[in-house]
Amino acid sequence: MNETNKPNLSDLKIDSQARSNDGGGRRLMLIAAAILVTIAVIAIFIVGGTSVTTVEVAIARVAPTGGTATVLNASGYVEPRRKATVSSKITGKVIEVLVDEGMVVEEGQILAQLDDSDARRRYEAIRAERDVARAAIEELEVNLADSERTLRRINELRDQGVASVQDLDSATAAVDALRAKLRVSRSSLDAAEAQLAVSAQDLENYTVRAPFAGIAVSKDAQPGEMVSPVSAGGGFTRTGISTIVDMESLEIEVDVNESHIAKVTPGQPADAVLDAYPEWHIPATVRTVIPTADRQKATVKVRLTFDELDPRILPDMGVKVAFRETVQDEATANSAQSLVPQPSVRTENGQTVVFVVEDETVDRRAVSVGRSIGNDIEIIAGVTPGDRVVVSESNGLTDGQKVKVKS
Repeated sequence: MNETNKPNLSDLKIDSQARSNDGGGRRLMLIAAAILVTIAVIAIFIVGGTSVTTVEVAIARVAPTGGTATVLNASGYVEPRRKATVSSKITGKVIEVLVDEGMVVEEGQILAQLDDSDARRRYEAIRAERDVARAAIEELEVNLADSERTLRRINELRDQGVASVQDLDSATAAVDALRAKLRVSRSSLDAAEAQLAVSAQDLENYTVRAPFAGIAVSKDAQPGEMVSPVSAGGGFTRTGISTIVDMESLEIEVDVNESHIAKVTPGQPADAVLDAYPEWHIPATVRTVIPTADRQKATVKVRLTFDELDPRILPDMGVKVAFRETVQDEATANSAQSLVPQPSVRTENGQTVVFVVEDETVDRRAVSVGRSIGNDIEIIAGVTPGDRVVVSESNGLTDGQKVKVKS
């Protein structure tokens, strides 16, 4: 090989111009990478550091525009004021039951007949004694009349000097004795009449009658069973024949929490809804507030009457009652724009506000409030019916914040 063609190690070096151009490219790459990292960190902070709050909402309703508004809700049952489990006054065996469930009965109608054979025999015996006393009086009256005639004749003969004094005394004594016997017999007749009346009443006690007009809701005894006005301590003696309910006396009985009883007054209007007919609103009126509280339940009983009874209203039906109050200022009542739950209204910095959800974003609105109606409150301005208002805890919510509505 020729020496002129051998490689020279001193020739292996980088040109200074090429070195300068390559260093500038590396700096641009480092700057671009730093920018990308910064953007990624900011994106992670924004996406990962911001959480979406889940809120519970309620729909604003139309405010009542009538003359009354609900101030309290309660539940109870339909109860009759007149209800009686009819029994006999004495213990006896049932011979016949003349009533059945659902039967309409009139006052005094016979419901059942007990075995009265023994009582009837006693009655017949006392009546016979009465008849004997009456017959004895008739005999004594005849004898007394005869003795009085004899006394008059002896008096005439005594005046003529024919009869003796002894004859006159004997005739007078006979008249007096008969008069005394007649008085005793008449007293005996009165006693017999009184005993006969008692026996007749005892006999009547074996017939069970309805104490008032109503409907029989139960049949509690069958022929052949024993009934008694008091429990005999065994399982074979009934204490009633039938239960009668006066359907004209049906009313509502509800338990009101004692902390809210001040909202209820006699004569107050109310709206009743039977559980069996949830779409049927029945006008009612508070009849009385029972003046005592149940210390176990911390409630007070309130009784209401139906403004108009209906055959569909039955005893022991469940009922929900909305107590109403008369609106004094109708202009204020009619000016209410909507009705929202009370928890949705908050006070921030002395201002009453409501958070309304629009397109998954909360809108903080200042509102004017009206009356509290039960668990709701009237909104005079700021919320319209149909708006979704936040009712869950809203501490930390800000205007325009993204939220998720709880399903």
